[in-house]
Amino acid sequence: MKEQELIERCKRNDRLAQKALYQRFSAKMFGVCRRYVKTVENTEEVLMMAFCKVFRKIDSFTGKGSFEGWIRRIMVNESLMFLRKKYRFNEHADVTEMPVSAVEVSVEDELAAQDILKLLEQLPTGYRTVFNLYVIEGYKHREIAEQLGISINTSKSQLILAKKKLRQMINKSEHTGLS
Repeated sequence: MKEQELIERCKRNDRLAQKALYQRFSAKMFGVCRRYVKTVENTEEVLMMAFCKVFRKIDSFTGKGSFEGWIRRIMVNESLMFLRKKYRFNEHADVTEMPVSAVEVSVEDELAAQDILKLLEQLPTGYRTVFNLYVIEGYKHREIAEQLGISINTSKSQLILAKKKLRQMINKSEHTGLS
């Protein structure tokens, strides 16, 4: 079934179309949610809540931009809502305390996607969330601050600390031969 037909049928609450839409996008969207949410069980919960929202709000999809991008944004927003309920994001360090080299680390260029996911799972929730939003989703610090209810400096410091922690984990794995 073509995407446009699937959307139109979902707008009419066609259960078979909803099932087809879920089957088409659920694996990829699970991956999106999983980058933010640590446990598989919580990721599945977020995914279900997000798909419920997709089906409730599908009338608001205007056709401008990609449908997958529209779904992805809902997945990210649901993941963030889950994290906001469960965690506080105000833990940060003053950006001026961080060495310049920490800012210049470019971990995302050095690792395969699966390696990044494994390392991201080890980061504290705040670091992981800001890293995902900034590096992977392309949000600006101002947008991240608004989404998470934190200051721009907190967003910047959590990104710096996330990159620093990732660099330490990479160096540790290189020295122990655990690549």
